[in-house]
Amino acid sequence: MAEDEQHGKEPRSFLTCVTEVARLLGVVDVPVEPKDRHARHLAHVVRKPLLERASLPEKWFAPLMAAAVYDPDPSFCRWFVEPAVYAFGRRRVMAALVDYLRVGTDAERAGAVRAWYSAHVPLRADRSPAYAPGGVRDPALDESQDIKAAWLEAALRVFAAATDLRMGHCVLLDLPTSRTPYPPHLHELLETTLASARLHPDLQIRRWAAAADHGGG
Repeated sequence: MAEDEQHGKEPRSFLTCVTEVARLLGVVDVPVEPKDRHARHLAHVVRKPLLERASLPEKWFAPLMAAAVYDPDPSFCRWFVEPAVYAFGRRRVMAALVDYLRVGTDAERAGAVRAWYSAHVPLRADRSPAYAPGGVRDPALDESQDIKAAWLEAALRVFAAATDLRMGHCVLLDLPTSRTPYPPHLHELLETTLASARLHPDLQIRRWAAAADHGGG
C-alpha cells in the first residue's frame, strides 16, 4: 500500500502538484514532454512568472508548498519556496514545512527536509516585486526563531519514532551538532536523541552523535 493511502490521503505526485500551480497561473499550451521530464518542464515554465508577481492570492499558498515538498530535486524546489517566502513570509513558509514534518507521510517529510534549506533564501528588494516598495518589509513576516526551534523538535521526535533508516538519516544528519541552536526546552530531548544515536547500529548516525559530543558544546 502506498504511503499516502496509509495516511488516508489520495496519492499525489510532483507532476500533479506543479500542474496545479501552472493552472493557477493560467499557463496553457505547454508542450507535453515525456512523462519523466514533463513535471520539470512545467516547473521551469512557472518559475519566472511566480517571482515576477507583486503578490500571490491566498489560495496559491497550499499548492506552492505542495509543489515544493513533492519536488524530488533539492536544488529546484527553491523555484516554489522562494516566491512563497517573498509573497507570504518566511515565517509562514517554515511553519508549513514544520507541519509537513510533523504529520506528513514519509515522502512528504523527506520533501519538507529538502525544502527547509531553501526556506532560508536571502531576501532582496531587487529580487521580487513582492518585496514592499522602497525596500521596506514587515519584519513579522520573516520572524522565525520559534519556528526554527519547532523544526528542531519535530525532527528529533521523527527520528525517535522512525522505523525506516532512510527517514532517520533524512531528519537527523542535517541537524546542528552544536548545542547552541537548541533552546533550553529542547536540551533534554536532544540528550535523549544523542544517547540513542551513540548506540545506533548505523555508522553515519553514530558519527553525527560523535560530532555533537566532540564539537557541539
